[in-house]
Amino acid sequence: MSNDYEVIKQAIIGKSSISATYQGYHREMSPHVIGTKNGRKQALFYQFGGESSSGAIIPNAKSNWRCMPINELSDVKLIDKGWHTVNSHSTAQSCVDTIDVEVRY
Repeated sequence: MSNDYEVIKQAIIGKSSISATYQGYHREMSPHVIGTKNGRKQALFYQFGGESSSGAIIPNAKSNWRCMPINELSDVKLIDKGWHTVNSHSTAQSCVDTIDVEVRY
């Protein structure tokens, strides 16, 4: 798990993306924030590819934000698919309350 945390942290620093499995679904995501909430390691991602329990991934949709606990991710890898976000991210994130690293815009 700590290795997964470090991979995600490095992806944030380098504005890179990752692939991972979460709840049985393969996902391609760009992490934006990593840290803890109530002592639990979590990250806020923008999912741009793969699968989701909520249906198809719609390109550039605001609904693609995902807050995920790090210990529930598996097969975490850096991927070479650019870094993704949406320009209209205006709501303050509530996924992480103690931020370790976050994307600088």
